[in-house]
Amino acid sequence: MHVDSHCHLDDPRFDADREAVIERAREAGLKYVLTIGGAAGPDRLGEAIEIAERHEGVCAAAGVHPHEAIKARDSHFDDLRKLASHRKFLAIGEIGLDYHYDHSPREVQRQVLVRQLELAREVNLPVVIHCRDAWADLREIIQAHAAHSSGAAGLKGCLRGILHCFTGSREDAFALMDFGFLVSFAGNVTFSKAEDLRAAARAIPLDRLLTETDSPYLAPVPHRGKRNEPAYVREVTRTLA
Repeated sequence: MHVDSHCHLDDPRFDADREAVIERAREAGLKYVLTIGGAAGPDRLGEAIEIAERHEGVCAAAGVHPHEAIKARDSHFDDLRKLASHRKFLAIGEIGLDYHYDHSPREVQRQVLVRQLELAREVNLPVVIHCRDAWADLREIIQAHAAHSSGAAGLKGCLRGILHCFTGSREDAFALMDFGFLVSFAGNVTFSKAEDLRAAARAIPLDRLLTETDSPYLAPVPHRGKRNEPAYVREVTRTLA
């Protein structure tokens, strides 16, 4: 059974053939697909759940992406709180930190991340974490949040989630797995120069390992350079097998 734990079916690049893309995923043996909303902006948080409602086996998540953190308003967090009650809404995300592009100021990214971590705990949902070139700060935020959370179990007892399109080190992965996170690998793990990433993947226990496409981005070998889609998650699985 194949699962695509992270794709963006609401992306405009799927507008012309979205139904066919989902059908190809089924034909490829995918049981579940998690489509992530919000990467195109916090005003579009609900589009992923609209797609999920129309298709069996498709579920949704949404959150304010770190690129869009500067645009976050109170109304967007209210929207997420409402979406959280939907039966096919499974997680808050993708949320996190991106210091590679710095499309939003880093302090704003951190503030928006913390607010969404708190929201996820409030509505008892996991989070989907985006992290690029910011692993030290992400680990610090998670650990500090745990230390100041209420209850004896702290964050470890109530926050869990996925490290999406993991690009960190083995140490980063294991530090965050201690707080209940799963580690997901995307098409870049198939690239010829990604041996360090494959080595990190080999260290992850199977019960903590997920696969994804991040489609329409990061098409795996042999589809590299093309538009990615959920059916191609088989190439990621094959590489990690």
